[in-house]
Amino acid sequence: MTATAPIAVALDAPDLETAARWASLVTPHVSTVKVGLELYMRYGPDAVDSVRGASRVQVFLDLKLHDIPATVRGAARAVARLKPAYLTVHAAGGPAMIREAVEAAPDTCIAAVTVLTSLGDTDLTAIGLDGPAPDAVRRLASLAVGAGAQALVCSPQEAAAVRAEVGPGITLITPGVRPAGAASHDQTRIATPEQALASGADLLVIGRPITGAPDPGAAAAAIAASLRRSA
Repeated sequence: MTATAPIAVALDAPDLETAARWASLVTPHVSTVKVGLELYMRYGPDAVDSVRGASRVQVFLDLKLHDIPATVRGAARAVARLKPAYLTVHAAGGPAMIREAVEAAPDTCIAAVTVLTSLGDTDLTAIGLDGPAPDAVRRLASLAVGAGAQALVCSPQEAAAVRAEVGPGITLITPGVRPAGAASHDQTRIATPEQALASGADLLVIGRPITGAPDPGAAAAAIAASLRRSA
């Protein structure tokens, strides 16, 4: 049996039935499915159960928790019972907040989000974060790993620099991944799947290029095959 590709399919669906259908179509080809904030806010824990189904696919719970440490601890403990493989928090929440999440969900890989892929240097200036983006990403990555984060979320354009900063033991998750020719939508710091892996990414987040295709399963299979060919 062919190993599944290191892809997390973002199931940004309008309803739970669609998300579950997409998940069933892509799970033969990818390692992970991602439940984002909109789907979780609408359906809660049922979203995780539905997309996991009867398969052994990993669930990436992308809630990007960002609050005072005690609140994040409680939230992380609440969702840990769902056994997600990954749970995101914002690195900008600070080391104390990250440590609380790590301690509250010991069986889940806490992934710290550095700088959203929708933000460019002008955006960072507007919100008061020292840039340029690659420098901000490296600073937040180092802070998060020092606080116990086991994974980092960064754009594929920063993956190589982040890998050099934090070493080989940290999982790098890269959103903003688009096959050549695909629309960038609302993301600015993007790369192809092959470029992202070559830069050191471990898990590629891909959404609309798969879920927006006429056959999401075929689209996932095609990207997985392209990654095997480039390996």
